[in-house]
Amino acid sequence: MTVYLDTSTVLRVVLAQADPLAIWGKWDAACASELLGVEARRVLDRLRLEGALDDEQVGAFHAALAAIERTIDRIRLTRLVLGRAALPMATPVKTLDALHLASALLWRERRAAELLFATHDPRQARAARALGFDCVGV
Repeated sequence: MTVYLDTSTVLRVVLAQADPLAIWGKWDAACASELLGVEARRVLDRLRLEGALDDEQVGAFHAALAAIERTIDRIRLTRLVLGRAALPMATPVKTLDALHLASALLWRERRAAELLFATHDPRQARAARALGFDCVGV
C-alpha cells in the first residue's frame, strides 16, 4: 500500500501527540507534497515563538521531521500541481489543502495506482473522499 501523508499526520508523530496514525510505518511507500516540510517547520517555529517549545525540543523535533522526510517520496509543487489546485472542487477546500489534494491526484494519475490519503483533518478527508480517495486518520 502507498499512502499520501498530509502534514497533520506527520506533525502528530513528530510532536508525539495523542492518537497518531494507526497505520504509521506499515506502508510499502509514502509520499507527500514538498509543502509538508514548509508547513511542519512553520508549526515548529510558531510553537517555539509562543513558548510552547524550548530550543532543545525544537532541535529534536527538526531532527525527527528530517528523518521522516528522508523516507517519503516528495511531490514537487509544479505548475501542473498549482493549476490542478486552482480548479473547482466538490467541497470547500482551503488553499494549502488544495495543494495537497492536487499533489495526491497527480501522483495517482501518473502511476495509475491506488493511493491511500492520510489526514487528521475531517474537512480535508471529506474533500479527498469526494475525489475518490480512501482515507485514514479521521
